Amino acid sequence: MLTIYYIEDDESISFTIKEYLEEAGYQVCLFPTIAGAKAALQNALPALVLVDWNMPDGSGNSLCTWIRSNWKELPVIFLTVRGDSRDIVSGFQNGADDYVVKPFSLDVLHLRIQALLRRSGDISRQYLSCGSISLDKEKFRVLCNGEEVALSPSEYQLLLYLLQNKGKTVTREKLLTEIWDANGNFVNDNTLTVTMKRLREKLHQPACLKTVRSVGYRMEENADTLREPGYCN
Repeated sequence: MLTIYYIEDDESISFTIKEYLEEAGYQVCLFPTIAGAKAALQNALPALVLVDWNMPDGSGNSLCTWIRSNWKELPVIFLTVRGDSRDIVSGFQNGADDYVVKPFSLDVLHLRIQALLRRSGDISRQYLSCGSISLDKEKFRVLCNGEEVALSPSEYQLLLYLLQNKGKTVTREKLLTEIWDANGNFVNDNTLTVTMKRLREKLHQPACLKTVRSVGYRMEENADTLREPGYCN
């Protein structure tokens, strides 16, 4: 089932659209604030984002700019009551893929979503993220706070493995086996310590990368992030 994030502060509109799209086979997560949407996007990506132009804590335009700085291929559709062509142009300049002007037919919205997903596919599987860190598996690209970070092969593999097991504690022995031993590079325990130290430095000591003393490491979202309103359960 494909997931859609819908950023909208008008409950009467958002619940109507959510009900319709869920009957069409999507999972729809609602966010009444941009802050809540950002927190959810940093935790897990959807297949597509629907964004209302005017939000209580900012503009959908600014959210789209932020999305594009982190995930260039993530499909975004604006839902707006504005008819000014300059606003629509501004939305496309900031990375929106399509727009629908309110009021609109739910069938039309569904067709726009289907068309965009046919072109883009489900890019949520392409990215892994935690906090301010995003990893693009297809392009072997890592971003931290929107800026690309150059990692060595072992640093990249270490981060990839931890992100693939986000929320789980991975032992040091397991990391040594999967990242080095499996590739025929038998190293001692200190190699992992040094690689982790360098990785943390390059990622600016991320709070989401935890050390489990005498056991190993775990990638985990901060509790404050998970409490943002509208977060998908």
